[in-house]
Amino acid sequence: MKSKTVAAWLAFLGGPIGLHRFYLRGLRDPLGWLLPIPTALGAYGIERVQRYGQDDILSWLLVPLLGFTVAACCLTAIVYGLRTREEWNARFNPGAPEDAEPGGTRWATIFAIALALMVGAGVLMASIAFSFQRYFEYQVEEGRRISQ
Repeated sequence: MKSKTVAAWLAFLGGPIGLHRFYLRGLRDPLGWLLPIPTALGAYGIERVQRYGQDDILSWLLVPLLGFTVAACCLTAIVYGLRTREEWNARFNPGAPEDAEPGGTRWATIFAIALALMVGAGVLMASIAFSFQRYFEYQVEEGRRISQ
């Protein structure tokens, strides 16, 4: 029996490395194995920012990957948490009755939804702001270079 609360917390806390996918779909889930790739690339982008500064073009292309992956996993946690008991049990506990307890919403589920909403929105806004800022600064620098 797959618990909606556990899945929401795994998507929120361990989503960027695919823990929620492995919990719900098993170790043969291809997307679960692909999720760590943008996470690792984004972490590498953060390391490049620390090493070379924000003027490194590769870093401002890679850093948003981590942010968008975290934001997508937070959205997944919200979607999991907001599913009805019947929908959850029909999808992830097909042999169980529609009103089985693992598909129920508890206070822990609500806290996972609230935290995922706050963190996901903040990370998404920061990722968009960082990538747009770096993009437009790059465009201004290129425009200055061309005009000289």
